[in-house]
Amino acid sequence: MIDRRLRGVSLAAMACAVMALGACATTGSDSPTASDPAPTAAASKPRTLATGLDAAASPDPFPSTYTPLPRSNSAIVGATVFDGAGRKIENGVVVITDGRVSAVGGANTPVPAGYTVVDARGRFVTPGVIDVHSHLGVYPSPGVQGMSDGNEATSPNTAQVWAEHSIWPQDPGFNTARAGGVTTLGILPGSANLFGGRGVTVRNVPSITMQGMKFPGAPHTLTMACGENPSRVYGSRNQSPATGMGNVAGYRAAFIAARDYKAKWDKWRETGQGDPPTRNLQNETLVGVLDGSILVENHCYRADEMAVMLDIAKEFGYRITTFHHAIEAYKVAPLLAENGVCAAMWTGWWGFKMEGLDAIEANAALVDAPQNSCAVIHSDDPDLTQRLNQEAAAALAAGREAGMNIPEERAISWFTLNAARAIGIDKETGSLEVGKRADVVIWSANPLSVYARADQVFIDGGKAFDRFDPAYQPTSDFELGQPGYGLTAANVSEGAR
Repeated sequence: MIDRRLRGVSLAAMACAVMALGACATTGSDSPTASDPAPTAAASKPRTLATGLDAAASPDPFPSTYTPLPRSNSAIVGATVFDGAGRKIENGVVVITDGRVSAVGGANTPVPAGYTVVDARGRFVTPGVIDVHSHLGVYPSPGVQGMSDGNEATSPNTAQVWAEHSIWPQDPGFNTARAGGVTTLGILPGSANLFGGRGVTVRNVPSITMQGMKFPGAPHTLTMACGENPSRVYGSRNQSPATGMGNVAGYRAAFIAARDYKAKWDKWRETGQGDPPTRNLQNETLVGVLDGSILVENHCYRADEMAVMLDIAKEFGYRITTFHHAIEAYKVAPLLAENGVCAAMWTGWWGFKMEGLDAIEANAALVDAPQNSCAVIHSDDPDLTQRLNQEAAAALAAGREAGMNIPEERAISWFTLNAARAIGIDKETGSLEVGKRADVVIWSANPLSVYARADQVFIDGGKAFDRFDPAYQPTSDFELGQPGYGLTAANVSEGAR
């Protein structure tokens, strides 16, 4: 009887029991007692799941294969330089080494021996233009049904889809955007849904695959949409959401499910016991929002709805990076600045639906006014993306007309550094600062002039476009209606077709 009762007890404890000394105790031992559960193999060693069943095992399943364009070390000299971070440098110098900015300054900035010197006297230099809201590649030209891949309008929540899986790299819109100085684009799925899916940031370089354009290390984004789009699309199908309150209920239900999903995976990883949760791509994206690895790009027009979306973000512990379109952002500019949220806007687009009626041209200028603000000019359009500098100029002019003394060098940030911040790449690009990628545009005139054209465009220090050199002017079989090679004004007039 004694042996059975004391089996498994330490020798010291056994001696106490045999001697019936109730005051005996053992100290200083980490040995398990009879009441401690034996450690399991699962708890001591993480379990490996079959390939594809654990997102953590392959956090980047579609990795970037981007390779910079051919380049040489160079220096751009003599231009008026807007660095994108608030400086304007007359007779400036930008030095590029191994595809990165290595120096920016005035005329006395030294140029290392052997560097290619680009004479930009009389012209202007800015960082590359960044369009944070583009559908190039997912709604490409020609605009036919077979290429309409930007909106998975089949459910209010399609957080599981990724825009990069719809990108057609041969879209000629990439070429025309590059001719407008655009070096980086945020490609988003459309806004029919509460959760439209993941967006991707791309380098505007020719490529056969989307992986060849994918910006290395850039965070994924998630398109969310508030307002008329989701309620109109799904209300017309007699399903939820059909109202603004249905929209909000849908966001909250989705994040509750994502929180629950995350808790189950966290518990399984911690204990290793039982079966793991079944992988869910929809919840996986929303968990990325909750842990901050995926940035929220929120389509939202009205000021009151932006305030509600910020409250939802606080309820579930995530943050909104940027409100897109944001026609009424001027009404809540201090609130946006207080929460560190960017607003990506147009200047002249308004009135095409009810939520777009209360627009003003000075919207971006007013959003820019508070401290810690982040005003951004975006396109949502394959034509406007070629002229974001002009759109910023219009917003600047409207702000000045309203009495705001905004310097040109600040307005430049609306399509450079602020835009980079709006999609989470401001540590890499968006300004001509030492160590950043050498994404540079040389303009024929002040970029805030309607007469300015991008003369040369560099991406990571490699020439991507040159208005004076046909070798750097990409053409496409899909640019319909363009004259053929070798045609002149003379032979066209003679009837050549």
